[in-house]
Amino acid sequence: MPRRAFFRALSHVSLKGCILNAIEKARSAYARTEPMLGTERDMEYEAFARATRQLRAAVACGRSGFPALVQGLHDNRRLWTVLATDVASQGNGLPAALRAQIFYLAEFVRVQSDRVLSGTAEVEALIEINMAVMAGLRQRGTSS
Repeated sequence: MPRRAFFRALSHVSLKGCILNAIEKARSAYARTEPMLGTERDMEYEAFARATRQLRAAVACGRSGFPALVQGLHDNRRLWTVLATDVASQGNGLPAALRAQIFYLAEFVRVQSDRVLSGTAEVEALIEINMAVMAGLRQRGTSS
């Protein structure tokens, strides 16, 4: 799936408490679809914000939120996989050092997600990484 399409798809994920709100899901399915406006950076920020909200909501539910946590970890890992694929491509315009850092973080997210699922790590590190990326996206967005 192309990167832009993935960010659009992820932007329609919403959690209300521990379960998807059926009414919200139905409303968004039948609502008029509007193209996302904004820059690619805005879409990336929103994708990270949604993934982070999803992880936080699952954690807030405790043990009963485990299915939501599994879904949140999956979606977060997909987001990072798309990013890793993008920075690994020859046409990526980011500086090589930044590309390497992002690729390393994607690998860390993959390993940490497995640890969270096995119960040997907490999800907070993943949330903190996403928040740091979001801060960087906002900072770079205001300085451009």
